Amino acid sequence: MANKTIDHAITATSLKSAATDPTHAGILSFMRRKYTKSLEGVDAVVWGIPFDAATSNRPGARFGPQAIRRASAIFDNDPQYPFDRDLFEDMATIDYGDCLLDYGNHAATPETIRAGAETILASGAFLLTLGGDHFVTLPLLRAHAAVHGPLSLVQFDAHQDTWADEKGRIDHGSFVGRAAREGLIDTASSIQLGIRTHAPEDCGIRILYGYDIEEMSAGEIAAVILRHVGDRPAYLTFDIDCLDPAYAPGTGTPVAGGPSSAKILSVIRKLGALTIKGADVVEVAPAYDHADITAIAGSTIAMYMLGLHAEQLAERRG
Repeated sequence: MANKTIDHAITATSLKSAATDPTHAGILSFMRRKYTKSLEGVDAVVWGIPFDAATSNRPGARFGPQAIRRASAIFDNDPQYPFDRDLFEDMATIDYGDCLLDYGNHAATPETIRAGAETILASGAFLLTLGGDHFVTLPLLRAHAAVHGPLSLVQFDAHQDTWADEKGRIDHGSFVGRAAREGLIDTASSIQLGIRTHAPEDCGIRILYGYDIEEMSAGEIAAVILRHVGDRPAYLTFDIDCLDPAYAPGTGTPVAGGPSSAKILSVIRKLGALTIKGADVVEVAPAYDHADITAIAGSTIAMYMLGLHAEQLAERRG
């Protein structure tokens, strides 16, 4: 016990240091990363957006960041499977805490999120965001596109989210359509995976429906993504309802007939060749969860996203 510490989220002396907290104790940040608003020397930032006022069915995703952080405590500091490395040994990573939103003024929410993301991206750090409902991806795309130009959207979801909407409407079912109309995404190189509903338009985005995912192997799915996106800058967004409710019951709009967490994690693991400029995990609503099933899936997906970035960072640095 002499070399062990606790509450690494606040006691860490290095942004690359390993935590030794027991998985059942200690202050909860994402994967025990240090809580700080300082962006100096940071390679990757984890940020929470506790917002669910745009939901069309069951609310509760405002508690998603808390649940994902709590579930991430199970990741100890041995090499992380399947990356076979300490993700943070050469990737300075922080937990930036949550976006402060005025629950009584939703009209201000998009700009608050965009401005917060803009501050983080200005540091040069990679941003991984924990939602929140899927509306939060729209202001995140605005911030990322301002830096990188139109992005190829790689969207894991049961819904297309291309419903038409009025300007200024706060709605998690229309963010893709708005992003397309605003020129934030390159629709010709964007792709949606796991779709199990219909919307009035597809905006020219390629779709792999739920039945496609069921019949394809993880390798085949990943190959389609890599060919379709190519070397364009990409934004990876993961709505947890992409997974079948058996693997993610804790979400606002569950749809039967989705893939398993094992299959989709295998797909994500094979996306190392994508030029990922930003990512998020959204729609975890822990009030409908059982035994943290959904939160565990969400935190694992988020960890995989950081793992891909850690590998790419190591490759760039030689």
